Amino acid sequence: MPLNRRAQQPTGHLPARSAGETGAAPTPARRDRTVVISSVASDAHTWNLVFLQLLIEELGYTVVNLGPCVPDDVLIDACRKIAPDLVVISSVNGHGWQDGLRLIKAFRAQESLAGTPVVIGGKLGTAGLESAARTAELAEAGFDAVFRDGAQEMESFRDFAAALAVRAVT
Repeated sequence: MPLNRRAQQPTGHLPARSAGETGAAPTPARRDRTVVISSVASDAHTWNLVFLQLLIEELGYTVVNLGPCVPDDVLIDACRKIAPDLVVISSVNGHGWQDGLRLIKAFRAQESLAGTPVVIGGKLGTAGLESAARTAELAEAGFDAVFRDGAQEMESFRDFAAALAVRAVT
């Protein structure tokens, strides 16, 4: 189960939906909400970013897709200019843990971005499913949520993004 840094609990423990909402599609965000998506600097995969862009646009966000192999400083500069409501980092090559730690430390060091929600997900290690300790390490380093590879994690991500939109609107 993904870890939610702010609540220090699995993200599956987001505010519950009302009885009539169980299984319902998340409420779309207002279109003026922006999400930046990117891979880690060492990851050249693009299909994951296209999938995430389509998924996040379905939730009603405007998406800025920075693409693969984005250096940390380029991502940080783009986020300073865009001031996104959420940053999503995706890893397919298995270097998400290593690259993610470096990235989030540099990101959180920027005063103007300190409060920006940032999540990471995908294949976070080269050995397959990563340990709970590594997932917790990413959250402790500054990621608001960590989503490991898998279909259940995608549902948790959808719920996270939808809950973020609802909190921002209310």
